[in-house]
Amino acid sequence: MKKVTKVADDKKLGAGGFSKEYWDINYADPEEMDNIVNAKEHADYMKAIFALEYVDVSSVIDLGFGMGILFKEVLKTFNPYMAHGIEPSKHIFDVTSKKKLAPVESTKLVLENIDLVSWAKKTPKKEKTFDLGLCTSVFQYLSDEEISLVLPAMAKRIRYLYFSVPTNLELKRQVSDLEFKDEYAIHRTREKYLKLISPHFTFISSRLLESKVHFDDESTNFTDLLFRF
Repeated sequence: MKKVTKVADDKKLGAGGFSKEYWDINYADPEEMDNIVNAKEHADYMKAIFALEYVDVSSVIDLGFGMGILFKEVLKTFNPYMAHGIEPSKHIFDVTSKKKLAPVESTKLVLENIDLVSWAKKTPKKEKTFDLGLCTSVFQYLSDEEISLVLPAMAKRIRYLYFSVPTNLELKRQVSDLEFKDEYAIHRTREKYLKLISPHFTFISSRLLESKVHFDDESTNFTDLLFRF
């Protein structure tokens, strides 16, 4: 069951999403991109690490699902009872929302054409907490102020976050190694991202973050404390 909600999208940069031109240029060769070509491997990794710690994942939210490839693979892997996806770019939202993302009808899936900042500011009628959130290649398009605004809401509404963002060094390598320059991406150091994120999330594994609202060293399911920072 899928519910689709559209909102006005007159912004073309940053949190407000991108035009068709951005998707045509930046995703011209999606089969070579992380989280797309290896979406199944990412989903399998999430499944394995949660299984290792006996953590159940019954609800998933994707904060910027784009082409929906990773989102679809994660829904297929976990078969959650509840799933939610947001995407600010109207063009790619219209394309992806027509796809069958949830493999089983029992998954209650809601898709929203909304940006992350608006999602964070919105006060839902009934607050929902998701077991797993996906946020990949989103933060490089947000300003420092936008990141500082969305992180508290993310930590409140999401227990575990599968997160990735290219640092300034990775963006530089994209130019030299792949001959690809993302004109819209904001360049930040690893240290800057850690400073922004660490008040709200604990890093517990590669790409996997744990909300400090829901867990601490005493209540965490991930008890290998050496790898918590």
